[in-house]
Amino acid sequence: MAKAEATFRRRDFLAVAGAGVAALAWPGPAYAAAQKPNIILINIDDLGWTDLGCFGSRYYETLNIDRLAAQGMKFTNAYAACAVCSPTRAAIMTGRYPARLGLTDWIHFRDAGPAVAAGKHPEEYVGEPDRPLLCPPNPYWMDLDEVTIAELLKPLGYATCHIGKWHLGPDAWFPDEQGFDINIGGCDLGQPPSYYDPYFRKGDRHRQRIPTLEPRQEGEYLTDREGDEGVRFIRDHAERPFFLNLWHYALHTPLQGKKSLVEKYKEREKTNHDNPVYAAMIESVDDAVGEILGVLDELGLAERTLVIFTSDNGGLLGHSTDNHPLRAGKGYPYEGGIRIPQIVRWTGVVAAGGICHEPVSSIDFLPTICEASGAALPGDRPIDGVSLMPLGTQECGLDREALFWHFPHYRSDVVPYSIIRAGKWKLIKRYEGKTFELLDLEKDLSEERDLSESMPEKVAELDAKLTAWLENAGAKLPRRDPEYQGDTKTSV
Repeated sequence: MAKAEATFRRRDFLAVAGAGVAALAWPGPAYAAAQKPNIILINIDDLGWTDLGCFGSRYYETLNIDRLAAQGMKFTNAYAACAVCSPTRAAIMTGRYPARLGLTDWIHFRDAGPAVAAGKHPEEYVGEPDRPLLCPPNPYWMDLDEVTIAELLKPLGYATCHIGKWHLGPDAWFPDEQGFDINIGGCDLGQPPSYYDPYFRKGDRHRQRIPTLEPRQEGEYLTDREGDEGVRFIRDHAERPFFLNLWHYALHTPLQGKKSLVEKYKEREKTNHDNPVYAAMIESVDDAVGEILGVLDELGLAERTLVIFTSDNGGLLGHSTDNHPLRAGKGYPYEGGIRIPQIVRWTGVVAAGGICHEPVSSIDFLPTICEASGAALPGDRPIDGVSLMPLGTQECGLDREALFWHFPHYRSDVVPYSIIRAGKWKLIKRYEGKTFELLDLEKDLSEERDLSESMPEKVAELDAKLTAWLENAGAKLPRRDPEYQGDTKTSV
């Protein structure tokens, strides 16, 4: 390392480590372009905000992820771009809000029929007999004209690999059509038929497998396989910059953990977390993360590798996990549905042990990776995210007024909604039933006190900003169903 470069990194690292608010120490785009850091983006399916030891769990064991947090920065106000998976995954890949993409629900490709062969998305609004609103159709894939992280990195000489769940469309929209040189396991499936090789359900006469993951060893656990494939990719490409997009199928249902680990957690004292199968799945994810961190250390790559760890939405309620003190879980507009654990590590650049309370989102990964690698942002479309490595700052602050969500669909007892979070304030706007819910997240993390009736001016202020954003993003709103005969209150 050149003397000037070493001095800069040490000076900024120490300044940030000693700051009152932990921050990212960023050395600038010229340095990034010269270094071309490796990028590893680890996305866990349905991982809740408190499902890690470093985020408060006293039941689940996550020693390797805890070590990652100790060596990097933990984000306490990190959000998934949607409370369900496909929209968040598209937002990660493109840096754009799901509402702008028009992809606002999980992709139901299996319902597509001949539309896929014709290359057409559904166009008709969707209604149900007992629901007062017609909901906008959700596309069957993320369009190929969207620009992904992989497509931005490849011109810089990066080797690109996707491993695990994709769920952004059928064959013609698989990862290898979206900028990835290698695709291992990425397909249209939202969950694995089974977590055990050959990855199909017992009794399934069709033996539906993960089409892009060849069986290797009968009984091998899927999360172990994903971690092993990640290690192999790193070893094979250690001499050039690489982008590893490791999106584990875990912790999605079906809940299947390795028997030895399940037995271990059966003996452990339970807290609000009490499912030994789910706990075993989390430990397997942690083991896979440990394998990735281990090979980086072995090959001397830690200092030039940016590692991002995240989740696609909040933890699934009921038989999976509990998100206390957050309210509700996956699919819901409350914090349990959208707030997620997030860790960023770049040894020598990101302050070790840092904690950032700034609200951040899945949309921020693409601009962060672009700044880290020296890649240019797409100039022909709006990019909604901002880089998490602000130039020259010593505080963890971003130039952003608010974050937004839009879910114009029904999901069980969830009705269509939009959300704005601005500072400590969060406004949920529902399109059926009681329209507004105003929450002070600073004083009421569990979202138990609705302040909308006592603070109408704040509601009006936030609603105006939310409405303007929805219009700017081209968000599709639900409509009243003219054939619905019931009595209800709607806001459309």
